[in-house]
Amino acid sequence: MTPTEPATRGTAAPVAAVRPPLPVKMVIAGGFGVGKTTAVGSISEIEPLTTEAAITEVAAGVDDLSHTPRKTTTTVAMDFGCLTIDPTLKLYLFGTPGQERFGFMWDDIVEGAVGGLVIVDTRRLDDCYAAVDYFEHRQIPFAVAVNAFDGKTEHTLEEVRWALDVAGPVPVVVFDARERGSVRDALLVVLELALARSQA
Repeated sequence: MTPTEPATRGTAAPVAAVRPPLPVKMVIAGGFGVGKTTAVGSISEIEPLTTEAAITEVAAGVDDLSHTPRKTTTTVAMDFGCLTIDPTLKLYLFGTPGQERFGFMWDDIVEGAVGGLVIVDTRRLDDCYAAVDYFEHRQIPFAVAVNAFDGKTEHTLEEVRWALDVAGPVPVVVFDARERGSVRDALLVVLELALARSQA
């Protein structure tokens, strides 16, 4: 067959190789009981891996349960889930433990992450300073996501920005950790921020 002759009937056209989606690591951080485990569970397309342990009387004396009276377990290592954004990109989500006594694990959890979502409870903003400071000092792109407990927040986004003293370029958004679409939108904010940083 010459180059000008048509291909023989039945000859299969070459099929382009399908590439697996690019794996991207993202961290979900914040204080104790702000909704990290809930957020991972809401968005993960697989059964999330959690390392929940019962809150003992000793731990209850250390951790403030006044705003989360029904909370009976806490993350002692990490949460893990994943989400396929599109055929080219897959997020691997790692949730950090919220208590300061587990802070020694953060460096290992955050290593290799493109960015972080810091979840805050406006009733307990003090609990979120450590997470904000962590990402700022390591210059890791992050966004602040205010979890709307009971569908409302105690402060406006500008008040939250001022209280946490986060720079102007850091996005501050409201979301609901129980709703898949809301969690997805918050994660996409971090993804866009990380992409913009990489192209700067």
